[in-house]
Amino acid sequence: MSIAPPIDPKLIERPDPILMRYYFLVALMSGPAFPFTLLALYFRYITLRYKIDDSGVSMRWGILFRKEVYLTYRRIQDIHLTRNFVQRWFGLAKISLQTASGSSQAELCIEGILAAEQLRDFLYTRMRGAKGSASTSTHAMPAQDPGPANLRDEATVALLGIRDALQQLVTRQSTDDAGGR
Repeated sequence: MSIAPPIDPKLIERPDPILMRYYFLVALMSGPAFPFTLLALYFRYITLRYKIDDSGVSMRWGILFRKEVYLTYRRIQDIHLTRNFVQRWFGLAKISLQTASGSSQAELCIEGILAAEQLRDFLYTRMRGAKGSASTSTHAMPAQDPGPANLRDEATVALLGIRDALQQLVTRQSTDDAGGR
């Protein structure tokens, strides 16, 4: 099993040319609509652009009707990587990014990337980092600064005191019950 070299997601701007071969097969399966389907997929392929930076993911495409979607890492709720048989054969995958919007469909679908697992893992780490930005900042605090660890210690001491008090009550009640007989 070979380990793929790490990718730099910031360098991904266009889909891999293999995606056009996949689009050709998809258009071929459309039967008599082949020329129209191929033309639409060709225009999508040549206009498809990605931008992955420190704040989020952007995708744009279209000639007559240009569409652009930008998602910050903070808005991403879930990431799905899907492949059909032909995509696996070509080494392609589709990465679907979902947000908390009311739509059941993905907000953004990245396709035509050969290192899809690595890109998905990168997006997961960024997504978790954006959601946990408050918790990561508490880890960067100096040790003498009161923080969550000190609150946990105080809570532990309080809970131990409650436990001891309950044990004393149970012991006192059992001695009272035994002395009253």
